[in-house]
Amino acid sequence: SLSTRNCPCKMSQLPPKSPLASLVSEGTNSRVESLDNLSMDSFWLEVENIKQSAEAEQEECSLADVKTQEEGEAEVEWLQDAGLSDLLGDCASENDNIVLLSTLTKTQAAAVQRRLDTYSRSRRRKNKHPVRDVRDIFGVVGSEETAAEKEESSPDQLWHNLRTSNVQRKTHDYSCTVRNPGKEEIFNMDVAYSEQAAVLLKGSFLPEPRRLKDGNALTKFKIPKGRLGVTRIGDLSAQDMKKIPTLALIELTALCDVLGFELKRNKAAKLKTTEKRLFGVPLNTLLENDQKLLPSTKVPLLLQALLSCLEKRGLETEGILRVSGSQTRIKSLEQKLERDFYTGLFRWDEVHQNDVSGLLKRFIRELPTPLLTAEYLPAFAAVQNIPDMKQRLQALNLLILILPEPNRNTLKALLEFLSKVVARENNNKMNLWNVSTVMAPNLFMHKGLPNKIPEGKEKQLAEGAADVVRMMIHYQDLLWTVSSFLVAQVRKLNESNSKRYQFCDKRIKNLLRKIHADKDKVEKNKAEPSKTVKVHASLLLKDSLEVHLNNATRVADVLRQFQKNLCQNGWNIVNTVNLLKCNNSVECTNFLLYEVGGNIGEHCLDPDTYLLDLYHINPHAEWIIKQNPSYPRMF
Repeated sequence: SLSTRNCPCKMSQLPPKSPLASLVSEGTNSRVESLDNLSMDSFWLEVENIKQSAEAEQEECSLADVKTQEEGEAEVEWLQDAGLSDLLGDCASENDNIVLLSTLTKTQAAAVQRRLDTYSRSRRRKNKHPVRDVRDIFGVVGSEETAAEKEESSPDQLWHNLRTSNVQRKTHDYSCTVRNPGKEEIFNMDVAYSEQAAVLLKGSFLPEPRRLKDGNALTKFKIPKGRLGVTRIGDLSAQDMKKIPTLALIELTALCDVLGFELKRNKAAKLKTTEKRLFGVPLNTLLENDQKLLPSTKVPLLLQALLSCLEKRGLETEGILRVSGSQTRIKSLEQKLERDFYTGLFRWDEVHQNDVSGLLKRFIRELPTPLLTAEYLPAFAAVQNIPDMKQRLQALNLLILILPEPNRNTLKALLEFLSKVVARENNNKMNLWNVSTVMAPNLFMHKGLPNKIPEGKEKQLAEGAADVVRMMIHYQDLLWTVSSFLVAQVRKLNESNSKRYQFCDKRIKNLLRKIHADKDKVEKNKAEPSKTVKVHASLLLKDSLEVHLNNATRVADVLRQFQKNLCQNGWNIVNTVNLLKCNNSVECTNFLLYEVGGNIGEHCLDPDTYLLDLYHINPHAEWIIKQNPSYPRMF
């Protein structure tokens, strides 16, 4: 029976702590009732296969059990990961923390304050020197501060005021909570998700019924393109992307706070070394070895080979991924791969496709730490507890951005393959739900994590894990987008790093008010109706391209002008420039326009970006045209 199942995993939940969270249990119960007839056979069959494999190789377990954290440890780790560790010291440097804090929204700032308050209380209980308050950074509160101000600045009152002020704000498009199955909904990425959630607090918050079997019933979401376009993961430089996980963690925590959930994270565990070269090797080590052969490699070569083999010969195979190969053959193939993979002697054409899919799942499970990371696996699993579909996707989007780059790239390669499997459903009989139920145990179960699911929660957690995998497969394009509000915060960080703000305010609330007021003043001065700028293409043209910008000039227009300029210079490249017509816009897809410098490192621009708006936001940047790396070089 389900109640007696023991699995080598732990699918942690986010315990509710607010009236809003009571809707979670109601939504979960109704969802379970509506899924009584939903088959989870594939999930539990996969669990049994994993269990048998793990029992046969207990001596190979390479990850220590996760230890329970002491009081205050979680807050310390959170502040360290959020780039705010200096706030924990008594005499530490404050500049970097001021820069980061200056970019935060009200909900994000409140999330930071709550963690510091919790840590401060834990230190007082341990009779240690109290941690500084965030407000101390902006100046000591003077005696002229009134009792009302003191009351207002207390943690509980600050949080109450935050919620009240957010609810009183003007409601935008994102306030709509009514779901229209089959109709396209707007997915707003301009406003911080936690701020959107705060606006909804006093509105009707109806959990969406989930139709797990029918992929066509999933809500369709559209990211509206603002005048600055859409930024995908990979469009930002490595330097700027390093800032994103910190900002995404703070925003995810703020979102959970507003929704009334506690963000649970596992403590990172120490790894044991292995003599293997492929299976059971950390992603970073695999990539370091692979990059010696192919410097541009971002996904382990073994995983690429497994996926390529399955794409060539396995996509049409009925029951691919679900039908298990021979455990004996799979273990033998693993040993052969360890010996022959890098020599090129391994014969992929001689391997049965079900065995290759078994190797794929084994590769994922054998990673020393889960692909979704030991720290954030509970958070991924707990996404299922958020009652609103859009907010589940918001949380997933932030979790994807928090992942280390090797994990994120590897996960994307896997999800792209799984999408191809689903696309061949008519032949392989594997629809979105089938694929999700088979892959969920391989992503959410790990031999190094606590190994027992709470009794009575098996079916709910299994369906929830499969649902999260389903969302990651179906909405991967949306999930691999960097929200506009995060890009704006990166710009602010870069600007602040160069200016080194000096703040002498009393409270973080007043600091934020001052920052936003200054921002509004700057924006009011951005009324230039036109501008002439130079666009560089040193690898393609000796001279820069002079472009006259007005309110209607887009990146695609500049690229077309660039193509025309090339033709006028006598370069016969018309046949090699690919023009695509999409949504009534023509794009010169063989070239890309980059924004470089100023308040950004390097940013590959969306073809629909309006350049005058971008100029106003970053007037000191250079604009450089480069050849699209996806296309073969012309010169």
